[in-house]
Amino acid sequence: MPNTKTEAKIFTCGQSRVLAEKIANAYGSNLGNVITSTYSDGEFQPSYEESIRGSRVFIIGSTNPGPENLMEMLLMLDAAKRASARHITAVLPYFGWARQDRKDKPRVPIAAKLVAKMLETAGATRIITMDLHADQIQGFFEKPVDHLFASTIFLPYLKELNLSDLTIASPDMGGSKRAYAYSKALESDVVICYKQRAKANVISHMELIGDVQGKNVVLVDDMVDTAGTLTKAADLMMERGALSVRAICTHSILSGNAYERIENSKLEELIVTDSIPLKQKSKKIRVLSCANLFAGVMQNVHLNESISSKFVM
Repeated sequence: MPNTKTEAKIFTCGQSRVLAEKIANAYGSNLGNVITSTYSDGEFQPSYEESIRGSRVFIIGSTNPGPENLMEMLLMLDAAKRASARHITAVLPYFGWARQDRKDKPRVPIAAKLVAKMLETAGATRIITMDLHADQIQGFFEKPVDHLFASTIFLPYLKELNLSDLTIASPDMGGSKRAYAYSKALESDVVICYKQRAKANVISHMELIGDVQGKNVVLVDDMVDTAGTLTKAADLMMERGALSVRAICTHSILSGNAYERIENSKLEELIVTDSIPLKQKSKKIRVLSCANLFAGVMQNVHLNESISSKFVM
């Protein structure tokens, strides 16, 4: 535990306990004691079973839907504020509800902005998160946001694979900036998939911009939900002559028939982080832990040291 005047304590929400234990271990600490009481109607109440007055508190929890994950984080933040914690940092390995970051049609909410305000109102004085769906979400907060990049985890793994004729691919136009950043780091070519959606999670048409003939392709995205885009892109690239197709996605939401799609697709492997726990195992899914990344940043934040090296692509 670092020596500072303000003691640091690490707590977790229920959905992120496995990751939080890894983070606490990498930090050199233990998880704090929290008990959650649940009423018969499903309402729940977290309680800190140790003093946190004057402490720097880190609360770890991804806010992926269902809504109870976000609600638990809000209750934990509020309880810490009312218990007189000095600094309250919400550590969100996955910032949920981020796809609603703008009004893309009339009469819809901007949920990412709403969630940001809720976290601040509940008591967060700082946010640490990783690979936001859109970089501009940082601007929704009035408190400091440390936006980490999982590329610090993925790039060493990709370099170890030592793939010849490597090409980085973006599964859609919106991810082109991320793909170009990876391609620059790996000195590789880039291709982009252009897709049209009939509605959310349903692709009506996909085209490939660029040549993948004789290439080992790595698709790069911030999240994988139904895996419809990734698997369709992988199949398309193999049809166009790619030697192999892998995908790296920071957040493994994997809802609906995602696992079945991945197993039946032409993807060589899907590489993800443990920001969200997997619902089931798959021989095609490889998990790289983000625990050391978060632990290092939390330690630097506690010691008031620079963390810029942690979020440079």
